[in-house]
Amino acid sequence: MSRVAIADPDVGEREIERVREVLTGGRLADGPVVREFERAFADHCGAERGVAVANGTAALHAALEGLGIGEGDAVVTTPFSFVASANAVRLCGAEPVFADVDPETYTIDPDAVEDAVAATDDVAAILPVHLYGLPADMGRLNAIADEHDLALIEDAAQAHGAAYEGTSVGALGDAGCFSFYPTKNMTTGEGGMVVTDDEEVADRAARFVNHGRADGAERGYDHVSVGHNLRMTSLAAGIGVEQLRKLPAYNARRRKNAVRLSAALEDVPELTLPTEPPGRRHVYHQYTVRCQDRAALREHLDERGVDTAVYYPTTIPDQPAYDGYDPAVPTARRLADEVVSLPVHPGLTDEAVDRVAAAVRGHYGLAETEVAADD
Repeated sequence: MSRVAIADPDVGEREIERVREVLTGGRLADGPVVREFERAFADHCGAERGVAVANGTAALHAALEGLGIGEGDAVVTTPFSFVASANAVRLCGAEPVFADVDPETYTIDPDAVEDAVAATDDVAAILPVHLYGLPADMGRLNAIADEHDLALIEDAAQAHGAAYEGTSVGALGDAGCFSFYPTKNMTTGEGGMVVTDDEEVADRAARFVNHGRADGAERGYDHVSVGHNLRMTSLAAGIGVEQLRKLPAYNARRRKNAVRLSAALEDVPELTLPTEPPGRRHVYHQYTVRCQDRAALREHLDERGVDTAVYYPTTIPDQPAYDGYDPAVPTARRLADEVVSLPVHPGLTDEAVDRVAAAVRGHYGLAETEVAADD
C-alpha cells in the first residue's frame, strides 16, 4: 500500500503545454506571459495591480520596499510562521516586533498587536500571516492600523483563495504577498506575487525586483533606485496562469477533505482540531491539529504509511538567527511544541482521507473503522 503523502503537487498537460509555448516563443525571462499572470492573479484577489516575483520571500521584501518600510522602522509580526516573514522585515532594514498569537486560530492576536504598538517606538507596519490557509483577524488589524496610521501587509503565502468577510486575502490591507512554492495551494515551481490597489506601491515594488529600472525601461539601463533581480520567469508565469484556473477546484477539495477529517476526529479528546471562525474562509493549506505527545502520534502514523509534518517546531525569535530577541510569546512557544499537520491536499481520495483518520483514531485506542461516511 502506497504512503499517504503530506503534499502532492499537481501539474498537468495544460501547464506543460504553456511551458512549451514559452520555450518555443523564445521569451523565457520577464515578458508578456508574466504580465498575463499578474493581471489574472490581481483580478482573482480583487486587487488593481499584481507584481510577479521570484518567490514568496521576494514578494514580502518587495511589498515592504514598495511601502517605504526601512531602517529605523519597526514592524509588528507573528512569531509563529515560516522565518521568511520576519526575515523580509530585517532585509529591508527594519526590525520585527513579535506579538503573540491567538490559541484557537494560531494567527496573530490583535490584543497582542495593540500592546506591541503601544510599547514600541517607530512602528510603521503590521505584518500578519494567514497561517495554514486561515485569514488573520483582519477587521481588528485594519482598525489598529487605521488608528495608528500604520501600513498593513498581508503574508498570504499559504492562503490563496481564502477570504475574510467575503473579501479575498491579498485585498484586505495595503499589500498582499503570495508564494507559489510547489506545496502551496497553487504553484509555479518557485514564484511569488505582490497585489495592491496602490499604483505607487506597485510601481516601487516592480522597480525593486527589476534592478531599480524606471517604468518602461524594461530592457534599458535607466536605473532610478537600487534594486535586485527578483523577477518571475515567463516559464513560471505560464504554469501559474493554468494553476490559477484550477485553484477554486483545488481549494474546494481541500475543504472537503478537511470537513471529512474533522467529522472523523471530532470525538478524539486528545486532539484540538482546526477552527474556522465566522466570516473567515479557510483553504486548508495545512490541516493542523494540536496534541500533547506529538512524537508518539507521528511515529504511529509513519508506521501506518501516513506522512505528517510540523509547521513549525521552533518560533522565529527562538531561531539562532534571532539571537537576542526574547519576546513574551507563550502561546506561540506552546504551539511549536504541540502542532502536527495531517495530509489534506487535493490529490487525496475519500479513501485516503479515511485512512488518515483511522490511523489517528487507532493511536488513541478508538476503532479505526469509525470514520465519517459523508461530509
